[in-house]
Amino acid sequence: MSEGQIRILIADDHPFFVDGLAANVEAEPDMAVVARASDGREAVARAREHRPDVILMDLRMPTMNGVEAIREITAFEPSSRIIVLTTYDGDEDIYRALKAGAKAYLLKDVFREELLAAIRAVHSGRRHIPAQVASRLAERMGSDELTEREVEVLRLVASGKSNREIGDALLIAEGTVKAHVNNILNKLGANDRTHAAMLALQRGLFRFE
Repeated sequence: MSEGQIRILIADDHPFFVDGLAANVEAEPDMAVVARASDGREAVARAREHRPDVILMDLRMPTMNGVEAIREITAFEPSSRIIVLTTYDGDEDIYRALKAGAKAYLLKDVFREELLAAIRAVHSGRRHIPAQVASRLAERMGSDELTEREVEVLRLVASGKSNREIGDALLIAEGTVKAHVNNILNKLGANDRTHAAMLALQRGLFRFE
């Protein structure tokens, strides 16, 4: 690499995607890939070792997910310039990533020109939030946030469990579960339990791997 190039770390657990991404990046005279990581924990280690100018971070990786990796990296390097590059467009995914410290959020089907523009923008200290991502984020900011317990209840609702079964699983009274479910329906604007589970999955509140 030559002096003045944007030094980039790519963190993603799909080797073929990483190879293609690296080839596109390194075709640019002002960019160079200095390190790769295949999981979140390795991404943190490589960020400490190489101190890249820009990090391209997937969200779903083994060992440690992208949001957790972003939090750890920004803890020791608050000025880190991280771009999330993922297949997930749920408003909760976007909210958590940006709250953790990401400066841009792109989907993996992004055009090459927009990705390169985002890298240069983030490197220069700007954010890069595409219109459709900003729209999903606005939806998230306009809704009431579920508590951790409510997310736990909703995950069990989505798996088909009854209020009694949820109470047994979480060691809480059936009446308490019913109260949580009512709060969840109100916060999500859902018509019923099935609708609430569908909205939660769309938003990325949780996923069944």
